[in-house]
Amino acid sequence: MSRLRNYLDKVKPNFEPGGKYHAFHSVFDGFETFLYTPRTTSAPGSVHIHDSIDAKRTMIIVVLSLLPCFLFGMYNTGYQHWLALGETVMPFWDLVLYGFLTILPRVVVAYVVGLGIEFAFAQWRREEIQEGFLVTGIIVTMICPAEIPLWMLAVAVAFAVVFAKEVFGGTGYNVVNIALIARAFLFFAYPAQMSGDKVYVATGAPFGFGTPLPDTFTGATPLGQIATQNGPDIVLTGINGQVIDAWQAFVGLIPGSFGETSTLCILIGAVLLLATGIASWRIMLSVVVGGLVTGLIANAFTSPLYPASFIPAGEQLLLGGFAFAAVFMATDPVTAARTTTGKYIYGFLIGAIAIIIRTYNTGYPEGAMLAVLLMNCFAPLIDHCVVQANINRRLKRAKTSRA
Repeated sequence: MSRLRNYLDKVKPNFEPGGKYHAFHSVFDGFETFLYTPRTTSAPGSVHIHDSIDAKRTMIIVVLSLLPCFLFGMYNTGYQHWLALGETVMPFWDLVLYGFLTILPRVVVAYVVGLGIEFAFAQWRREEIQEGFLVTGIIVTMICPAEIPLWMLAVAVAFAVVFAKEVFGGTGYNVVNIALIARAFLFFAYPAQMSGDKVYVATGAPFGFGTPLPDTFTGATPLGQIATQNGPDIVLTGINGQVIDAWQAFVGLIPGSFGETSTLCILIGAVLLLATGIASWRIMLSVVVGGLVTGLIANAFTSPLYPASFIPAGEQLLLGGFAFAAVFMATDPVTAARTTTGKYIYGFLIGAIAIIIRTYNTGYPEGAMLAVLLMNCFAPLIDHCVVQANINRRLKRAKTSRA
């Protein structure tokens, strides 16, 4: 590492103003600060205190918290494919390799397109390259079907980064979650590739590995199955017809988006985020409470017209992208509420709206994405109301004391 540090110090003058490669200063700076903590310090007499945990390190911690879900997604992608083939023997490393080869091109495309755009904007503005896409790039691939066409993913990432982030000023200025905007773009622009009963199980043979499935293969997700049933006796089945119980839903061995199925792995990531102080426990808790309360209300007023109303409130939290949204989406510090009270309100409404959408809109069995995006838009208003209420309370207290 010392050799690398010395080499960077040697070539750095070439990228400074007036240097041979000064036009690529942002690129060099981004690479250097990704590897090492910046050497710049506050001026003498400054009140600022710096430590080694800068924004890039924060994003790396978030990526590490996503790894359990990502690794499990690799296994589950292969597992669901093997089930669809009718196999009874599940060779662990073959399943993992199949999932890895399936998702690898999507990860590469997401990062190349997203980071390429961010590098271009940084050079154009003559600013530092921001680190937000370190997390966005991996999340985008995790909340989409494993075999989303590469060109669609590239278009969605470009749209999200340009129109939901860079036009607002870049990292830290975006109003809504970038990864969810990419998914929403895909959902509304290419619904056939983002929903239905055949997109959530990988059917191909990536890089020639594995056995492709026939084009006629279908396999609905649990939420997709719920939306098509009626009455209280709802039975969820997996690819080979086995009944899906709460434990399987918790572990995540069910069809779904690449990295969203395992609540167990999501909880492991949540522990890391909470232990490092990166994410807000208030938002996570309130999202769960909002979902449970709304689920209980739906259970109290069931109707055959709304099959999801028969699903126990606790099981609602294990299905779809609810848990992933609660831990990794709702807690985005840029787009979430900032005030303490506002975080409780913000999170509760996300959980409640997610269950309302998936319960009472059978045409859209998943509601987490829209719930988070909607509350992203209302987060500033929630904070404003909380702050204003506090100001009014203090003014009232001041008038009372003068009287």
